[in-house]
Formats: sequence, C-alpha cells, structure tokens
Amino acid sequence: MRKKNIFNFFLGGLFILVSMNNMNGQENEHNDEAEEHGQEAHATAEEDGAVNTKEGIKEFVDHHLKDSHYFSFFADGEAGEHFGFPLPVILWDNGLKVFSASEFHYGEELAEIDGTHYKLYHTKIYKTDAEGTITYDERGFPANEKPLDFSITKNVIAMLTASLLLFLFFWGLARNYKKSKIPTGFGRILEPLVIYVRDDIAKPNIGPKYKKYMSLLLTVFFFILLLNLFGLTPLGINVTGNIAVTFGLALITFLIVQFSGNKHYWKHIFWMPGVPVPMKIVLMPIEILGMFTKPFALMIRLFANMTAGHVVVMSLLGLIFIFQNWIAGPTFFLFTIFISVIELLVAFLQAYIFTLLSALYIGMAVEDHADHPDDHSDDLPVV
Repeated sequence: MRKKNIFNFFLGGLFILVSMNNMNGQENEHNDEAEEHGQEAHATAEEDGAVNTKEGIKEFVDHHLKDSHYFSFFADGEAGEHFGFPLPVILWDNGLKVFSASEFHYGEELAEIDGTHYKLYHTKIYKTDAEGTITYDERGFPANEKPLDFSITKNVIAMLTASLLLFLFFWGLARNYKKSKIPTGFGRILEPLVIYVRDDIAKPNIGPKYKKYMSLLLTVFFFILLLNLFGLTPLGINVTGNIAVTFGLALITFLIVQFSGNKHYWKHIFWMPGVPVPMKIVLMPIEILGMFTKPFALMIRLFANMTAGHVVVMSLLGLIFIFQNWIAGPTFFLFTIFISVIELLVAFLQAYIFTLLSALYIGMAVEDHADHPDDHSDDLPVV
C-alpha cells in the first residue's frame, strides 16, 4: 500500500509539472516582438545562422533557454538544415488534434489540420489564416488566438527521461538490497546521497515524522538534480530554467505543507500564541502572506540561478565569435569551462537547497507544540 501511494504521488507530481510546462506562462519572451526592427534582426540572424552579431548572439541564447517542439542535436544555419527529430503536437481546439511538429518545418510552413491553419511562432502555436498572418495588440504581443497546447515538447521529454532514470536507478537499488545489504554498481553512488538526504535534511528539519516524507524529498532532490545536469549538456535543455516548471515544483511543496499542517501550525498562522492580542491581529496577515512567499522563494531561487548560469555560459561562447582573435578566443573559452564547472556545483547546490527548504517548511507544519512549551503557555490551564 505504501509503495502504491508513493507511485501515485510521483505520477501526480509529474502530471503537474508537465501541465505547468505546457501552459508556459513566460510571455516576457515576446517583449522584443513589439519592435519591428527587433523582429527583422532576429529573422536575419535565423536565416544567416550568424552568431557574430548582438542580435545573433541573443537569438543563440534565447534558442538555448526556450522550450521547443523539436529535439535538435545541432543545426547548420548556413545550409538551413536541422539534425534531430520532431515531437508530437497535441492541441485542443474544438476537439483533440494530434500531429507531428514536422508539419511546421521548423516554423517555415503552416500546418493545416481539419481546415484550420496553425503557425509555430517563437516556440508557440497560434491560429492563423492561409497566409500565416500574425497580428499584434497595442503592447506588441501576438493577438492571434492560441489553442490549448498539451504537446510533448523538449522539456517534457527531459522530464519523462529523468523520471524513467529515477525509476530504473531506485528499482535497481531496491533489488540489490533484497540480495545484499551492501549496494553494488551504481547503487554505491546512490546510497550515500540517499543517506545524506535522510540524515542531514529530513531528520534535522522534520523530526520523528521524517519517514512519511522521505519519498517526497528523495524524488525532489534527484529529479531536480538530473534536470539540472541535463541543462549542462549541449542539447539545449533548460527545464529548471523554465519558471512554469519551478512553479509546479513549488506548488507541490506548498500543497504538501498545507495538507500536512497540524492544529498548532494553523494556530501559529491565525492566532499566534504567547503574544498580546493586538499583536496576534497584526501578525495574522503577515503569517498568511508568509504561506505564499515561501513557495514563491523556492520557485524564483531555482529558476533565477539556473537561468543566470545558462545565460552567462552562452554569452561567453558568443563573445568568442564577436572578437574572433587568438587572444579572446582561448580566454573566453577558458572562462566558459570555469563557469561550467561552477554550474556543475550549482546543479547540486540548487537541488540541495530546494530539498532542504521543502523539509524545513514541512517540519514547521508538523512540529508538535510540546517541543516548545514556553511558546504555548497560554494553552496551559491556570492553577
């Protein structure tokens, strides 16, 4: 029964992440679309495949940070060739419509499905006419209608791959423990990390009830770690740099904390014990606000740190093509290697911090008032 609950929790969490990723609320990606000159510069950079200009480098960085309906390994910009494979497009527009992203030919053509034309424009799909017209509102954002997009994008593929690897890793570790208490193979790497999460994160921050939340903490730690490591590969995967995904992860932690909270947790929020009544009234809205600022901090911290690292690495690579000399090239290349090593440390660090803070918030919600009797002196009977 316990294994079934863990499996259901894992599937539910993955569904939330996939849904949030496909909602993809990063509308700020279209700020440059508001300027006609900026649009022409991006189009020129895409056609030439050049990264030796400011616009070309920006397009290069944006391509790495954004999600995509294609899984591209590399591209020849001058020849206009892409080496990779298209992914399934799943739309809900007066019914379910499923087709391959190859219909768009990397955004160069329109996809006509059941008499409706769709255009892939800056990684998003819009309804359009036979000419592929995109209209803009007064703020410069595309005003075309967008169908509900549940496509299997590159980020979704990365999350499914990370989930499959986690299942295989821990399934193998569990089978190994049935035969021997000493792990073998890759289990020797996993066991110290599992013990570290248990002894240094779960136990100190949650207390005696830590076992109930070990499945959550282990899943969060290794899931974020794998996604962060995927982001260091040249495949252009940037899952944890997508704020929709970090929002989904933070939302899972927020729901677990609220549903795990005991009566003492809620009393600390709505009627703080051990302080005068006027202060209780003042502290109540602050504590309510704190319920939402905690997951918000989780979301922004992971998103900002991973995005910043990718931007720095891609920008340094772009500078090599701008200067194009024997001094700047090796210098910026060495800087890139140095930042990449730091990014490897950040990948572990951000997984640790997210897991640690999640455990801390859960511990605050399930903590018994007996651990701090002085704070609850007003709950004791008067003798």
